[in-house]
Amino acid sequence: MNPKLTTLSLTCALALAACGGDGADQQDTTAATTPAPATAPATDTTNANAGSVPGDGMGTDAGMATSQDPAATAGADAAPASNKPEATVTNCATTIQGDDAMQFSVGSITVPSSCSEFTITLEHTGQLPVAAMGHNVVVSQASDRAGIATDGMAAGVDGGYVPQGDARVIAATELIGGGQTTSVTFPVSALQGGGPYEFFCSFPGHWAVMRGSIQVG
Repeated sequence: MNPKLTTLSLTCALALAACGGDGADQQDTTAATTPAPATAPATDTTNANAGSVPGDGMGTDAGMATSQDPAATAGADAAPASNKPEATVTNCATTIQGDDAMQFSVGSITVPSSCSEFTITLEHTGQLPVAAMGHNVVVSQASDRAGIATDGMAAGVDGGYVPQGDARVIAATELIGGGQTTSVTFPVSALQGGGPYEFFCSFPGHWAVMRGSIQVG
């Protein structure tokens, strides 16, 4: 055999072996270093996000619970509305109106300190009868308003929805219907205690909105 051919054959064989080995090694290396695709576990987004994002399910439930809280929605202890005018006072007296929309015409009454007695006149400017939309004016400490109105329900329409002989009541007019007028006079000294004081209508359902402040000034 020709020595040159023998040498060339060996050289090619070695070259092919080297190429084959490199390919195998490269495949093995790739297989060893490439991680297998991982299957991510399913995420429960409802439980994971609950209570953490504004407006999510739990947040909505919590908001509903707050808005339905009787203490938050009753308005029994809120301050009287301040968007109504102050009553006009002349000669230790004032006249206010109540209507079929369950509203007083004024939001506050200031009694002059020079007066020994004060008179409140109520005009019912509506048309509904007393049993359907009766109004009165009751004066008491603000903290007693809810109790007087609640206890007054037992007196009924004939009793003016005011508890008979209740020491918490500073003054109270009779209960009137549409087109009627009534008044009450009381000593100003009754408003010079602890306070604050309010005037309100004790008709059921009216006392939480038909009210205002009254003070000596």
